[in-house]
Amino acid sequence: MLTCILSTYSIYSHYHIADRSPNTSKTFYINNMARSLMLSLTFAFLFIGMVSAREWNILNQFKGLKPTTNSNKNGAVASLKGPNLNGYCESWRVNVELHNIRDFTVVPQECVWFVQQYMTSSQYDDDVERAVDAAILYLGKTCCEKKKCDGMDAWIFDIDDTLLSTIPYHKSNGCFGGEQLNTTKFEEWQSWGKAPAVPNMVKLFHEIRERGFKIFLVSSRKEYLRSATVENLIAAGYHSWSNLLLRGEEEEKKSVTQYKADVRTWLASLGYRVWGVMGAQWNSFAGCPVPKRTFKLPNSIYYIA
Repeated sequence: MLTCILSTYSIYSHYHIADRSPNTSKTFYINNMARSLMLSLTFAFLFIGMVSAREWNILNQFKGLKPTTNSNKNGAVASLKGPNLNGYCESWRVNVELHNIRDFTVVPQECVWFVQQYMTSSQYDDDVERAVDAAILYLGKTCCEKKKCDGMDAWIFDIDDTLLSTIPYHKSNGCFGGEQLNTTKFEEWQSWGKAPAVPNMVKLFHEIRERGFKIFLVSSRKEYLRSATVENLIAAGYHSWSNLLLRGEEEEKKSVTQYKADVRTWLASLGYRVWGVMGAQWNSFAGCPVPKRTFKLPNSIYYIA
């Protein structure tokens, strides 16, 4: 619109200047009027545009939109697709990763399809790889080298969606956070020991191990899943960790956050220096003692406190 106004002004002004009559002062007066009129219109349109932008809200984009239903073998998942919804769902996902959005029980129905698209995309793989690159760069700045380590330098990994991917479970159940996690079905799937490795994580695991760090696997999985978990980890390419800590009956009485913080406290009491913690949930890092460095992998499918 602004381009059109300025173009009109340019043509109009040029026409009168080029076609001046002997009465120069009259022509000059007309040109000044034209200039004033065009500038007034320009500012008016700019003001209208600023007000419109100010009043824009993503929630207004949902008005009049009707949910579409995608069917799968386990039921129907509703998704709300419309103008600018990609931006809204990406904003929701990013704020989950930043820990601004917490304690959600399900992914908003209008964003289930978006979360699924992201978690199964090459972008997710690239984001994990960037986290791995950052961790390897950080390792180079630590004082632990295989020839110098005293055996008390430690690194903590979570398991689900950190070392082992749960994406196949969500694919087969078709929910991707659209409904509350069915722990019975999920633990049954874990017991099969078929989870693949998260992309690039086998490389990082062995990079850390070969540098002389003691690796501790701290998971919210239940103790009865130990054999299946060990077999799954080995099949996925992980081995030679120092300890695998799962939740027994006493640990199940605690929140996951408290359980993992207690493990870090226990390691510190034994004299271990925990240089880094890597997980896909914020419960891996919360509480005291605070790790020297944390690395969060993307996961907006579920939230565990």
